[in-house]
Amino acid sequence: MKIEKNTAVTLRYKVLDAAGKLLEESREPMVYLHGGYGNTFPKIEEALEGKEPQYQTSIELQPQDAFGLRDEGLLQTIPKTQFPPGVKVGGQLQGRGEDGHEHAFTVMKIKGDKVFLDGNHPFAGKVLRFNLTVTDVRAATEEEVAHGHVHGEHGHHH
Repeated sequence: MKIEKNTAVTLRYKVLDAAGKLLEESREPMVYLHGGYGNTFPKIEEALEGKEPQYQTSIELQPQDAFGLRDEGLLQTIPKTQFPPGVKVGGQLQGRGEDGHEHAFTVMKIKGDKVFLDGNHPFAGKVLRFNLTVTDVRAATEEEVAHGHVHGEHGHHH
């Protein structure tokens, strides 16, 4: 079966930076609903359209086509007294950015009584190379299409 709108696509992936350093690799296969449902990046859907299982490709995405450009407005400095004991560099917490939207913030640095946070995705602002291998393609169920995502193993669970 070919990848087209309303197919459930199973793939394995590796994400590398522009220098070829491995940033992330799928432990479990990723399954997404193909066809503009926002389950993966549009450029990845475009590259996989019409392809079949066992297809392999490597595509490079600019920041705006992947995790976006860095937003310096998502950098915050907060007094350490506002954090629970044990706050560590690399830790994550949920908070609101200056734009009022909910963001995951990563603790980047702790200096004296200040904690430096970054609400950007760790891959924001980076050119990324995605190595993709399609392992399965099947017709999506009516329920999956209605919900806009894949259900079951490696997909969404209700």
